[in-house]
Amino acid sequence: MEDLQKFAHVPLKQVNNRVWRTYGGGALIDKWKRDTPEKDGSMPEEWIMSTITARGKGRPEEEGLSLLNTPNGLKSLKELVESNKELYLGKKLADKFGTTGVLIKMLDSNERLTIQVHPDKEYAKTKLNSNFGKTESWYVLNNREIDGEKSVVYMGFKEGVTKAIWKEHFLNQNIEGMLNCLHKIEVKPGDAFMIYGGVPHAIGSGCFLMEVQEPTDYTMRVEKITPKGLTISDELIHQGVGEEMMLECFHYDFYSYEEAMKLWKVTPKVIDKSDNHNLNSIFNETHTDCFGLKELDLDGEYTLKGNDSFYVAVIYYGEGTILCNGEEYEFKQGDEIFLSAAINEVTYKSKIASKILLCYPPS
Repeated sequence: MEDLQKFAHVPLKQVNNRVWRTYGGGALIDKWKRDTPEKDGSMPEEWIMSTITARGKGRPEEEGLSLLNTPNGLKSLKELVESNKELYLGKKLADKFGTTGVLIKMLDSNERLTIQVHPDKEYAKTKLNSNFGKTESWYVLNNREIDGEKSVVYMGFKEGVTKAIWKEHFLNQNIEGMLNCLHKIEVKPGDAFMIYGGVPHAIGSGCFLMEVQEPTDYTMRVEKITPKGLTISDELIHQGVGEEMMLECFHYDFYSYEEAMKLWKVTPKVIDKSDNHNLNSIFNETHTDCFGLKELDLDGEYTLKGNDSFYVAVIYYGEGTILCNGEEYEFKQGDEIFLSAAINEVTYKSKIASKILLCYPPS
């Protein structure tokens, strides 16, 4: 039997992992990956360090699962983790979940996504038999105007919206009515939002963002036809629970615009700073215990110590080397790198100014 545990001691790069969705986009992912042509299509998401498959009828069975380059060729992250959960994930995570507990995505939309909601943990457990809901976060990296439309997101019910009003709009497929029930927020690079399970939302066109989330693909949609005219299957609307139960997934709390921004918009905080680096916390345990995100702006070198759990480094731009266990490994824009719990520390050295997004599992 092959020894998969030795790969826990080296940084492991993922191969590209694009996933089909019901909306269009992806050109800004191509641009980030330096792939040509930069083209919008039906694969607008890049899934990073995924041990789950994407939901959708007629799609490839293994779609969404991450494959990593190892010294012995391609291996799935899932099989590596299964070979020794404690070594790869860290003892706490291995004991509690037995899986990574997080899913990371790059998402680029050239149309508005359907209005949707994700389950909180209680709904996921009781209605979907899942240990994970789908609380998620958005960190806006870039944006573009599509057909003269500025980049926006929709989030949370406005004051006065009730379940009865929402249900009536859904049954009548009154899309404008539903959009008007939600707060509309213009976004720019650097904006960060928490989207808790139960909160209605939609990403507008022209948004390129990193989404860090609980590791499920459960999405309840209230639009039966996408903005560009694709008919959505019942399974993708209610995930098999039926329309009545799907409407129970929403939390019918409403807020003023100011309250909504205070609840869900996150201000990054500086953790560590010098002339050649800036380490910011974007999402942390004050927002959620489901995942974490930090951002390292680097023009020089910085040593990052392990914390008894794995993490993922996504290179948004720049290039340089990672010093790990006495060996040097190159990194460049577009790389997605898994660093297991067995790695105690690494030193990042930039050749050119770099932005490294550091994604963490549940705390």
